[in-house]
Amino acid sequence: MKKTVIITAIGSFSAQNVISACHAAGMRVVGCDIYPAEWVVNSQDVDAFYKAPYATDREQYRNFIKELCEKEQASVLMPLTDVEIDVLQQWRTELVEDFKELGAEVWISDALAIALCRNKEKMEMFLRERGLCQTIPGVRLWDLEKKPEKKPGLRYPLVAKPFDGRSSQGLHILESEADLEFLLHTCNEEQKKQYLVQPKIGGHVITVDVVRNPESGQVFCLPRRELLRTLNGAGTSVCVFRNEKLEQQCRNIAKAVGIRGCVNMEFIEADRDAGAYYFLECNPRFAGGVAFSGAAGYDMAEAHIRCFTGEKLDEMSVTGEQYIARRYTEYHMKEKN
Repeated sequence: MKKTVIITAIGSFSAQNVISACHAAGMRVVGCDIYPAEWVVNSQDVDAFYKAPYATDREQYRNFIKELCEKEQASVLMPLTDVEIDVLQQWRTELVEDFKELGAEVWISDALAIALCRNKEKMEMFLRERGLCQTIPGVRLWDLEKKPEKKPGLRYPLVAKPFDGRSSQGLHILESEADLEFLLHTCNEEQKKQYLVQPKIGGHVITVDVVRNPESGQVFCLPRRELLRTLNGAGTSVCVFRNEKLEQQCRNIAKAVGIRGCVNMEFIEADRDAGAYYFLECNPRFAGGVAFSGAAGYDMAEAHIRCFTGEKLDEMSVTGEQYIARRYTEYHMKEKN
C-alpha cells in the first residue's frame, strides 16, 4: 500500500519540486491550499486536493488537518510555509496528546531546532556565541525607546524586522534617526517588543539549500547568489556556485542546531567586505527556489525524503557556476467536475 503524504500550501514556489519528489518516491500525494483548485496549477499534479482554512486560525486549521489525515489515511505531513510550521510546532509541543491523534509524522526538523530557527534574535546569539559564522547583532525596538543612550551608537541605514517574521513581511529600512522615530511612534508596545533592529549591510543575498541526515551524518549544501528577487524575497534569477568555506559554515550550523531534512539559510555577501558572508536567518523549510538546486544537479526535496525514510543521501557532484532563471507559463485549468 502506498504511503500517503499531505503537502500543504501547494500554490507556493517550492511545491512543484516537492510534489514531484514524493511521486518519484512512490507516495500518494494529497495537496491543500487556501485557494480553490482552479486557481492553483499544482492541484492538477496531486492525487487529491482540498481547500484549506488559513493557518492563522489555529484551531480551525488543526481541526482541518486532523480530519484530512483521518479521511485520507495519511501517514506523513509536509508543511511548506512558515505560518503552517508555526502552528504545527505549537501543536506538537503544547498539545502533545492531541497531536498524537493525527497518526501522521511531520517531516520537518525537531521541535528545539524549529524554535531556534524561528527566533532570529536567539539564533543570532546562538551562532555568535559559538563562533560558527559572522552574524549581525541587533537590539529590540522597545529597548531603543526605553534606553535612549543606545541610539547615539547606531549607524544608519538600519533594518527593522519582526524577530519571528517571514518572507520580508513587516520589514522596514531606516535611513535616518527620523525614520527610527517615526517607526517608534507608529508601533504599539507589543510591536516594539517584536521588532529587531540591525545594521543594514549592502550586498547580494545568498541562499543556501542545506540538507542533513543525522543518522548517516551526511550534510550537503548548495549556495546560490540571488540576482533578481520578488518583493517577498523569492529568487527569480540566480547564480548557483560552490564555496567550501561558506558550505562548511552551513554544515556546522546545521549540526549545531540539530537540523533534519532540508532547510535554507540566508546570508548577505557584503559589498564592503570581499568574501564575507553575514548570516541572516535559517528558514526550517524548503526555500521558494529549491528547484534551482534541482536544476543545477541536486534534488533537495528527494534528499529531504530520504532523511525521514532511513536512506543514505546521494553524493553531490555539482561543480562550477550555473546561471538559472525562472519563468512563468500560462495553464488552462480543468473545469471542476
